[in-house]
Amino acid sequence: DSPEIITKKVKGLLNKLTLEKFESLSGKILEYANQSTEETDGTTLQLVIQLLFEKATDEPNFSNLYAQLAHRMLQRIDPEVRDENLRTRDGKVVAGGALFRKYLLTRCQSEYVKGWKVSMPENSGAEQLMSDEYYEAMKIKRRGLGLVKFIGELFKLDMLTEKIMHECVRQLLSNMSEPEEEEAESMSKLLTTVGSKLDRPEARHFMDVYFGRIRELSQSDKLSSRIRFMLVDLLELRSNGWHNRREQTGPKTIAQIH
Repeated sequence: DSPEIITKKVKGLLNKLTLEKFESLSGKILEYANQSTEETDGTTLQLVIQLLFEKATDEPNFSNLYAQLAHRMLQRIDPEVRDENLRTRDGKVVAGGALFRKYLLTRCQSEYVKGWKVSMPENSGAEQLMSDEYYEAMKIKRRGLGLVKFIGELFKLDMLTEKIMHECVRQLLSNMSEPEEEEAESMSKLLTTVGSKLDRPEARHFMDVYFGRIRELSQSDKLSSRIRFMLVDLLELRSNGWHNRREQTGPKTIAQIH
């Protein structure tokens, strides 16, 4: 199939993906990814990962579902899918699950490094709120927050390492003198997602340092009250042993709703 057809078909499947339909639809998406067995450079697999990534970052409330899909693909990708441009240290071609993980990690890193800081239009009047510039700015911000949430969900499924999580948190907390709203909000989203898994005895010292900084930021007059309240919620979440009193939004089965 051509890239255009695969894009259309996989987007359609991702749009229909729910917990109830997970088994059947994830299998169909995997079939498209496995068309890369006919290639030597993993082009189709990279395309499917790109589409999955775009969907996951665009819909943060469902990032857990898309992380589960990525995990399923990692487990079941055809071992014959390979990229002859990528080699292990001993010269073997990277293939199968190792290739999927490599592509996914590369995508995460490139999007994260690219960043998502965006200047919201100054004038917040009704006319400005309806402008294309405003909608584009909101879209970039939403995808940035979606990216952080998706990275966190991938970590919870052991698809990204603890080292990567600590690097992300440290980077987002590095600017204490001139804190950025986007960084503070992203860090809050990330630690809300992964904090309970990161906060183990071996890493307690690092977490204590992070939360000392978070406490300081929660009292900073350089951040909006919305962000400061968000940081206070995060401090409370840790002090409550990472038990969130608010019900988490995310995918539910029909049985769970009724």
